[in-house]
Amino acid sequence: MPIALLALTISAFAIGTTEFVIVGLIPTIAADLGVGLPSAGLLVSLYALGVAVGAPLLTALTGKLPRKSLLLGLMALFTVGNLVAWQSPGYESLIVARILTGLAHGVFFSIGSIIATSLVPKEKAASAIAIMFTGLTVALVTGVPLGTFIGQHFGWRATFLAVSLLGVIAFFGSLLFVPKNVHHSAPATLRQQLAVLAQPRLLLVYAMTAVGYGGSFIAFTFLAPILQDISGFSTHAVSLVLLVYGVSVAAGNLWGGKLADRRGPIAALKLIFALLAAVLLALAFTAPSKGLMLATVLAWGAVAFGNVPGLQVYVVQQAQRYAPRAVDVASGLNIAAFNLGIAGGAWIGGLIVDRLGLIHTAWIGALVVAGAWLLTALSGRLDRAAGHTDRLEGVAVAAH
Repeated sequence: MPIALLALTISAFAIGTTEFVIVGLIPTIAADLGVGLPSAGLLVSLYALGVAVGAPLLTALTGKLPRKSLLLGLMALFTVGNLVAWQSPGYESLIVARILTGLAHGVFFSIGSIIATSLVPKEKAASAIAIMFTGLTVALVTGVPLGTFIGQHFGWRATFLAVSLLGVIAFFGSLLFVPKNVHHSAPATLRQQLAVLAQPRLLLVYAMTAVGYGGSFIAFTFLAPILQDISGFSTHAVSLVLLVYGVSVAAGNLWGGKLADRRGPIAALKLIFALLAAVLLALAFTAPSKGLMLATVLAWGAVAFGNVPGLQVYVVQQAQRYAPRAVDVASGLNIAAFNLGIAGGAWIGGLIVDRLGLIHTAWIGALVVAGAWLLTALSGRLDRAAGHTDRLEGVAVAAH
């Protein structure tokens, strides 16, 4: 593995950690800054909104910049954003920090794949992308629980300091080892991206993505307070539960990819959305029991991100049919839809916590995920009516 690819993987690990570690720190941040859980939940929403805006908009605006210079600028912005979070005197400055890091996140994964494939022979391009994206999986398995542990023992600001140090390592790794002249095609213009959004069948896939992840994040955003206030786990045990969740996510992602390959994306997505809705509904009843809650979190992790491969394969499939000249654009916009779902789900979850209570995020999230199942079933029905099969050969997908 080229050492430059390792630098990209470390960057992906740092970015994945800072995105999701906030979930484990929400009770700590809320108590320290004197804000309610819904306000703390907005730190998840605003980060995801920064990703959703940053990916398409800033990628288009920075298309003429050399890839290495842009990469270094992004990691510098990411590091500064986390340092701002470390030094945040209050809630407002923490919001600014989260938006800054979210903007860097969006563009990084847009250009990271291009840089990764430039480092290896063409026949190893898919493997290079997969290696870089393992940084995200490892972040969920180790970075998030470790970051939560640091935040609970040394204060939540220490977590962001630790992540900023990872950003510094990634910056210098890229500075020293990423080649200066990375060949790249000009990214899609905003007009080209808007043209993709004019395709109803692609909009349906984006709705499946946003609604499915929105439903899950209605509850997931407030997992830590549910574990503490309803299940009765100690503050320090939360990081261990998140470790269980992360390991389950890693296994579920692999299972979801194999399921989509074997049964086709629509069949796989219908099964995974159905299981996700069932797990969230069960959560409303199992949360008061530590043992049952732990089992539910394990099941939740197995299906929470298992639909990512199917959704990305399916959007490529639909783009090849309805926007064949903009397949990459269509795939990238699905990542924006993913983050819009996270932003909307965290915001709706905050409203539910404020007006109904923590436990109600579970069954309402289940209803929203059931809506994603209905959208998936509708899309499959439209495919059959058009005579399309639920198969796509030779597609390599990396997604977040």
